Amino acid sequence: MPDRRHLANAIRALSMDAVQQAKSGHPGAPMGMADIAEVLWRDYLVHNPMNPDWLNRDRFVLSNGHGSMLIYSLLHLTGYDLSIDDLKAFRQLNSKTPGHPELGYTPGVETTTGPLGQGIANAVGMALAEKSLAAQFNRDTFDIVDHYTYTFLGDGCLMEGISHEVCSLAGTLGLGKLIAFYDDNGISIDGNVQGWFTDDTVQRFESYGWHVIANVDGHDADAVKQAIEAARAETTRPTLICCKTIIGFGSPNKQGSETSHGAPLGDDEIALARKQLGWEHPAFEIPNDVLNAWSAKAAGAKQEEQWNSLFASYKTAYPELAAEFERRMAGELPANWRADSDKWIEELQANPANVATRKASQDALNVIGPMLPELLGGSADLAGSNLTLWKNSKAITSDNASGNYIFYGVREFGMSAIMNGLMLHGGFRPYGATFLMFMEYARNAVRMSALMKLPVMYVYTHDSIGLGEDGPTHQPVEQLASLRATPNMQTWRPCDQVESAVAWQAAVERTDGPSSLIFTRQGLPQMARTPEQLENVRRGGYILKDSAETPSLILIATGSEVELAMAAAEQLSAKGEKVRVVSMPSTCVFDSQDQDYQEAVLPKAVRRRVAIEAATADFWHKYVGLDGKVLGMTTFGESAPADELFKHFGFTVENLVALAGTV
Repeated sequence: MPDRRHLANAIRALSMDAVQQAKSGHPGAPMGMADIAEVLWRDYLVHNPMNPDWLNRDRFVLSNGHGSMLIYSLLHLTGYDLSIDDLKAFRQLNSKTPGHPELGYTPGVETTTGPLGQGIANAVGMALAEKSLAAQFNRDTFDIVDHYTYTFLGDGCLMEGISHEVCSLAGTLGLGKLIAFYDDNGISIDGNVQGWFTDDTVQRFESYGWHVIANVDGHDADAVKQAIEAARAETTRPTLICCKTIIGFGSPNKQGSETSHGAPLGDDEIALARKQLGWEHPAFEIPNDVLNAWSAKAAGAKQEEQWNSLFASYKTAYPELAAEFERRMAGELPANWRADSDKWIEELQANPANVATRKASQDALNVIGPMLPELLGGSADLAGSNLTLWKNSKAITSDNASGNYIFYGVREFGMSAIMNGLMLHGGFRPYGATFLMFMEYARNAVRMSALMKLPVMYVYTHDSIGLGEDGPTHQPVEQLASLRATPNMQTWRPCDQVESAVAWQAAVERTDGPSSLIFTRQGLPQMARTPEQLENVRRGGYILKDSAETPSLILIATGSEVELAMAAAEQLSAKGEKVRVVSMPSTCVFDSQDQDYQEAVLPKAVRRRVAIEAATADFWHKYVGLDGKVLGMTTFGESAPADELFKHFGFTVENLVALAGTV
């Protein structure tokens, strides 16, 4: 059998060749981390290339995702459905090897990485999911949930602030099956990091409560193996293995330098590297003895077969638990979900209550929670304001992970990326909350939810200038437009308890992307609806109030401004206007309806339109057109009681009636 260094050199060769062929990419990290990867993937990683979705596989996350040829090489060598031709198509349109690892493109890639720091955050979520599922489902000798989460990360990941958020929480929660490998090569894009990154990483992670193994020679297989053994022996704390490596290892003139970080080595340098590494094979050619030594197919099939046998015995001993585990891991809702949730919404409509929609959201959780054991909530230190705790909420702690609620602390970005990891692992439907304004801290993780099509649920309260006295630093203005402009994000801003319940139902039922649920601080009245109107809430926009004749004026509103539109419509109708009020809790859902329905709600012939929302005005011109008017925000807010602010910014019946008269 080839020696370890020769096996690791297969990664180096493939990485050099693919980056060179693409004329772009990052060869340095794959070449520097190849020896670490060889030990981990050949000696420890539990996975089955023939079934990348096997439930009890170890998870591997390449947080420094720019080094994507590392994971592509590993997947090809170990036997996944990733051919040499796929590697040759690196970074090309519609290939299975995009520039950064992307979920859904490549079998064996667990998450989309590249925005630095989010991979380690996803890994924390995966490890937390493993620990919590194990606490909920494992019984006696039946450890049906029993796997590790491994992640590679570099200096860039550790410089990003999100790494502090998530690694701090990982230590607090005692995620003992999370093992991170720090590629300590001292180089980032701009050169030697000593000019801008001099943290004592060992002490930093020890202060988080991590087990830290320092000064491991990342090019010494025995040293790496010894470190992994020590990491696996520590069961109560996550482990950081600090590996000293040389970026671009094997490149005579570019190793140890930023010149190998993010650009092809060049044909001449690759030839020299082949000679230095003793790799005598042509580009993209891997000899059979190397492929055979790397293949994980037989071992993976055996490991999965052993787990299947264990699960079969578990199923006999605990049939109900087994069925619930299978349902949750398949991402299926309980059989009675839709019927029960429909009945609940109908009962809400029949029993009006004037409440803040954040309270309506909490009331919804009290109904949804018992229906969905997979619901896993949390808030970024605002549980009492976001109202995300429900009557059976139970905190997850380091010594008892069987709960259903995570106290994230003031970590909006970390919370959002951890939720992505929870969702990627499977078995949970996570929701997490903060003020809508502080979605900005988490923006990139929210975008990643949408990019990866993960049905995580974001709860954003205190949704407008109605927040009041805390002032413009806390009053969102442009955030709704930002969320609505995000591809594949479904955003709801309900006007009362019924629309809030429908928004929650839609978010739970969604399978192909995230939902943002936007709720008020202030109380709102419940609107009267016919059964048809109630059904049409689910279509994102619907006629809430109409004139007896064809309307000559349409008022479009969301959230707290629906009440304002309804009151203005009464006054306008009394003056002889034929007014229609359209409540539009979800613009994107409305936009997805067929043209006939959209025309029925917003007929093109009615050009006199006014949109009302206490948020960025510009967004609404797509619905009112150039001839229409928008009562919205064109500045930031101010600090004052909510009633005064709405009057100050023109959100009054009198002003809306006057504005409608100018259309």
